[in-house]
Amino acid sequence: MVPVPPAKPPGSPSGPSVPFTPLDFQLVLLRRMADHHPGLVEDARHELGVSLAGMREANRRWQAMVRSPRSRSARSRYRSVLGEPDSRVRRRIGDLDCEASRWRLPLWPDLRFEILTTPDGTVWNEWLVRAPDAGPPALRTLEDLSPWSCTVDEAARAFAPARPLEGTAPTRWGLVFVAPDARGVRHEVVAEFTWGLLQRTSVGPRTAAGDPPLCEPPLL
Repeated sequence: MVPVPPAKPPGSPSGPSVPFTPLDFQLVLLRRMADHHPGLVEDARHELGVSLAGMREANRRWQAMVRSPRSRSARSRYRSVLGEPDSRVRRRIGDLDCEASRWRLPLWPDLRFEILTTPDGTVWNEWLVRAPDAGPPALRTLEDLSPWSCTVDEAARAFAPARPLEGTAPTRWGLVFVAPDARGVRHEVVAEFTWGLLQRTSVGPRTAAGDPPLCEPPLL
C-alpha cells in the first residue's frame, strides 16, 4: 500500500461545497473492513494520514449520499467520486449483458474497484478485483489465505468447487470450500469477504479426499 495525499484535511468540516474524494471513498471501504480486521485497517488509516474521526466522517457523508431522497444513481455517484473509469468492458454473465467499469485505488495498487452495470444503468455488483496487469496470488493451502491476500473470484478458482454463502450485508460475501493445510490435511473452510477482499477464514474439521464441503449454504 502507498500513502495518498489527502485532497482536504482529514476530519475537516463537511458541507455541500466540500467534494467527496477518492480518499474519502477508500475510507468508506476501510470502515466496512474494520469489523473483521481492525489492525489492518488502522495501519492503512495511518498510512493515509487520517484520524479515526476522519474515517467516521467520510462514512457518515457516504451514507448520507446513498440514503438521500435526491440521491443520484449508483453509477453516477461512483463517477462523481472516482472520476471516469480507467477501463470499461462489456461482459456477459450467464444470460445477463453488463458493463464492467474499473477504477484504480492508490491504497491497493494491485486491485481495482469494479462495478457491474446492467443495460438500464442498474449497478448490481460492487467489489475489488485483481488488476489485469497484476499477477494473481499463489493460493495452495490454508496458510496462503491471509487477510487481504485475495479476492472472491481468486479464492473460488483456487479451491474449486466453492459454494457461495449469503452475506450479512450488501458489501459482504462468503465462500465455503475444502482446502489443505501445509501438511496436506484437508479442512472445510468458510472465508469471509468485504467489498470482495478476503477478511478472515474459519477452519472446520478435517475431511476425506474428495468430500464436498459439509455445510450446504444457499446459492446467491
